[in-house]
Amino acid sequence: MLQEQTNDSGYSGENRVCPWQHVRTFDNLLRPLIHNPRKLFGLYVRPGMTVLDAGCGAGFASLGLARLVGNGGVVIAADLQPEMLRMVTQRAAKAGLGHRIRTHRCQADRIGVQDRLDFAVAFWMVHEVPDRRAFLQEVLDLLKPGGHLFIAEPKLHTSDPEFEQTIREAQELGFRVSKRPGVRFSRAVLLQKELGQSA
Repeated sequence: MLQEQTNDSGYSGENRVCPWQHVRTFDNLLRPLIHNPRKLFGLYVRPGMTVLDAGCGAGFASLGLARLVGNGGVVIAADLQPEMLRMVTQRAAKAGLGHRIRTHRCQADRIGVQDRLDFAVAFWMVHEVPDRRAFLQEVLDLLKPGGHLFIAEPKLHTSDPEFEQTIREAQELGFRVSKRPGVRFSRAVLLQKELGQSA
């Protein structure tokens, strides 16, 4: 069964995020055909891993990641809107994946999880974060050495210079660019925490 952890307010402030009422316009039955989690993350996520889906929304990535981590792994579906987390809970239960997903409500200024992560996903959400550098630093600190952060940003909301600035900030903090994957309607990068960095 999914466990929901709740904290006051939300990660990026209610005025910066896509309202939960609009989520079905882009996270619906067609979404896996456009953004297939197995194709996007299958090369990087293995059974038994601990994975964070930051800004999980209604959970299209969380569900796909849960299939990849298997029964021995866990996906932490984190979002600031409790309505989103309820959708993830319902969808995971219906898919028989509830035991692999734990929901977590973010705080106003941080993600707030304590788990050591093998992999993290920030899909179409970094542009909503008020302090991008703090977000990147927190994910870096949570990742195990060698762990990856997969960022995809919608071209509609994030220009190429803005996305390159995100990458530069990540590199300044200690990430290295591992890959530039192709993601439909998106600008994307796979970042890695160097093996020599402390866990």
